[in-house]
Amino acid sequence: MNPFLEHQHQVTRRQLLGRTATGVGAAALSTLLKKDGHAEDPIQPQVANEIPLSERKNRIGGLPSLPHFAPKAKRVIYLFQNRAPTHVDLFDWKPELKKRHTQPVPTSYIKNRRFSTMTGAADGKLLLAPVEPFSQRGESGAWVSDFMPHTAEVADELCFVKSLHTEQVNHAPAINFNLSGAEMPGRPTLGAWLSYGLGSETDELPSFVVMTSITKDTTCGQIFYDFYWGSGFLPSRYQGVKFRGSGDPVLYVSNPAGISREMRRDWLDDIAAINQIKLDQFGDPEIATRIAQYEMSFRMQSSVPELADLSDESQETLDLYGPGVTEPGTFAHNCIIARRLAERGCGFIQLMHAGWDQHNSLTTELYNQCRDTDQPSAALVMDLKRRGLLEDTLVIWGGEFGRTPFLQGDINNRARWGRDHHPYAYTAWMAGGGVKPGISYGQTDDLGINVAEDPVHVHDFQATLLHLLGIDHERFTFRFQGRRFRLTDVHGKVIQELLA
Repeated sequence: MNPFLEHQHQVTRRQLLGRTATGVGAAALSTLLKKDGHAEDPIQPQVANEIPLSERKNRIGGLPSLPHFAPKAKRVIYLFQNRAPTHVDLFDWKPELKKRHTQPVPTSYIKNRRFSTMTGAADGKLLLAPVEPFSQRGESGAWVSDFMPHTAEVADELCFVKSLHTEQVNHAPAINFNLSGAEMPGRPTLGAWLSYGLGSETDELPSFVVMTSITKDTTCGQIFYDFYWGSGFLPSRYQGVKFRGSGDPVLYVSNPAGISREMRRDWLDDIAAINQIKLDQFGDPEIATRIAQYEMSFRMQSSVPELADLSDESQETLDLYGPGVTEPGTFAHNCIIARRLAERGCGFIQLMHAGWDQHNSLTTELYNQCRDTDQPSAALVMDLKRRGLLEDTLVIWGGEFGRTPFLQGDINNRARWGRDHHPYAYTAWMAGGGVKPGISYGQTDDLGINVAEDPVHVHDFQATLLHLLGIDHERFTFRFQGRRFRLTDVHGKVIQELLA
């Protein structure tokens, strides 16, 4: 019996179609790619400060055409505050709101505005003054609430954007829109886009890392959906790697008992060889992802324990970040790990802290929320600056929208005061990475309800962020299902006034 002929007789129809289709498909694919490749730049104007190809190759992976021009920022730390911080209680001081406290909101301010079902029609809702006093801080004179005393100390390093606005009135669609440019899940998130386009400065750690935290004992129910750091239609190797808040930051980072590193290396080599055979046969990018992720996991067995070990941090640095810095799972701990990731070449670090949904807890839980996030956020900016990293690290602090300047609840029950969702105006701040320090850009009306000057749509904010990283948001596309997609969809403009 000839074993080769016997093997041919045993080939299933699925195997036959899979293997023979590969050859035909590859020929067709090569023709299509010549005309319309995924990584193609559909618009390629000459840019005055186009950077040499040799300088682009300092990164591992990424597209050869990126960055389009010399970047100001090399990495991003996004301090995303889930469930919408209240702009009128933290950064957007409105004397008129204090003056009109308990008066009905003027109809002219809310005409044709849609609010969440918890508010319904806003007519007759009572205006609510800021809970804590505001003061002007630093040489810039930025208005910052007493809720944020540590952020107030670094106000001259910050660029406040007070005229942000979006289109969604509920959390998950608004968060997804902020992070992926679309309300519905399925698009690549910002970190995935950057990991795909720019590659990484290191092969020891993922280029896109996510950490989550929540204020203890909060009553604000929160869910961190995986699509907040998903890769969408990009290969899955570009999705965010979530570090856990307890135990080892990454599951199975330690070898099982009795398994040596050399033995693990031998296994991975054999598995990679098998996967490579399948990749050569079928050309499935997810097989390439599997190979790459096995290799990354092996390297992380050395790099992650070193990353998580804070024993080399001075006590002064630990004190800077405040209580909880050595407790995994806290926002303070995540902030110092974010700085360590930035030092080691991680390109996009997404911290998501939940608990800001103060529908009925402005006078109680908002204090806890600010206590847990204010000091670590300011410490991160200071720590990056003194290490020479702030210049090319863009730090962003903000949520998916703001909160209503009018009351949700009973004005006579102060312990249960709250504010509802408010997409029409809110505040975020940025630091480092090529933004102007010590400025406040944009204004809301005298009640903080609508943008009155220099509006910044979420797509404008995304376009500006990409610009700081050396990317023309209109040229950075990925072809999927017959269309060239981009982070900013078909919208967005760079806000030049924010650039240093």
